[in-house]
Amino acid sequence: MKYYGTGRRKNAVAKVWLTPGNGEICVNNKGLIEYFGKKTLEMIVKQPLELTETLAKYDVTASVHGGGISGQAGAVRHGIARALVLADPELRPSLKAAGFMTRDPRMKERRKYGLKKARKASQFSKR
Repeated sequence: MKYYGTGRRKNAVAKVWLTPGNGEICVNNKGLIEYFGKKTLEMIVKQPLELTETLAKYDVTASVHGGGISGQAGAVRHGIARALVLADPELRPSLKAAGFMTRDPRMKERRKYGLKKARKASQFSKR
């Protein structure tokens, strides 16, 4: 049985499939360590599985695009949490309490005309 979850964070979108297995995590046809490279990002991805103690119970296959590696790690975490709830609805309260079910709304602010960045203006000159 396959369980699917879509995760989003910043501009990254992750499609995540959970299949019963022995805990292998594959992101864009690469291993977790090979794809993300940083321990902190690996930890972020594994958080929902460690919280629910299902790390060795499911194999995770994720397809992620858009954004940077930090946003992609957050998107994969969100997708894993959603897929876990489909697999076992009793896990929802613990995942929700940890904040893994909530889509992080923080996005990059758009640039406004007349400014250099979203809020940065050129230096004011009196004369």
